[in-house]
Amino acid sequence: MLSRTMHDIRYNAVDDEVLVPNPFSNAILTFRGGADGQEPPVRIIQGPNTELNGPDRLAIDVVHKEIFVPNRGGVLVFPLDGNGDVRPKRAIRGPDTQIEGSSIAVDPVHDLFAVTGRERAILVFNRTASGNAKPLHIIRGPNAQIDRINQMAIYPEGKLLVVAMPGVQGDMEPPRVFVGMWSLDDDGDVAPKWTLTGKQTGLKKPFAVALNPEHKELYVTDMRLNGVMTFSVPEIFQH
Repeated sequence: MLSRTMHDIRYNAVDDEVLVPNPFSNAILTFRGGADGQEPPVRIIQGPNTELNGPDRLAIDVVHKEIFVPNRGGVLVFPLDGNGDVRPKRAIRGPDTQIEGSSIAVDPVHDLFAVTGRERAILVFNRTASGNAKPLHIIRGPNAQIDRINQMAIYPEGKLLVVAMPGVQGDMEPPRVFVGMWSLDDDGDVAPKWTLTGKQTGLKKPFAVALNPEHKELYVTDMRLNGVMTFSVPEIFQH
């Protein structure tokens, strides 16, 4: 039940499961961690009650057992073990949210989540926010240097948000690309605390990020290089 386009994948290490959104079938698919070949999903969230509309990204919270899905200017929250035509547990949406919603990451330790906002912004909400809630923090402005956000990851122990910035939409090799890192407490026109950028990094169009705190490494996929790059960044894991 996979399709030609899946822009996100998350591993649930607690239950040894893999979650993938399928935008063409408006579904969230959950597979066994050891799935192989044409093995069907163990669970599928799909149907009119889900309100899913082209889900392209997701984040999981294994502590509170929830799935967060950006959905057409809002965020839908489902139970991690949800199956079938299930209604969202919560929906964050409305003009006050300012959500654009192309990427999302969850911090279960501090009960926060970050999501992309309108006008090139990063929005931080309380994890349990619902309805037309206002963001707790908004990172936006010329010092933030945000052109476009593709994927985000959070290091909860350091309250650190790591963001892949692939540059202006449509450019094969945009002039300004980087991986930026902010505190989840940042608010306003705040420059990144750290960046990975410049010719020495080799980055041409960073698209996704993942963290390995145990080995103090940051993984970055680059869509122009068609590769995965590993950076040793012990300084970002200090807290």
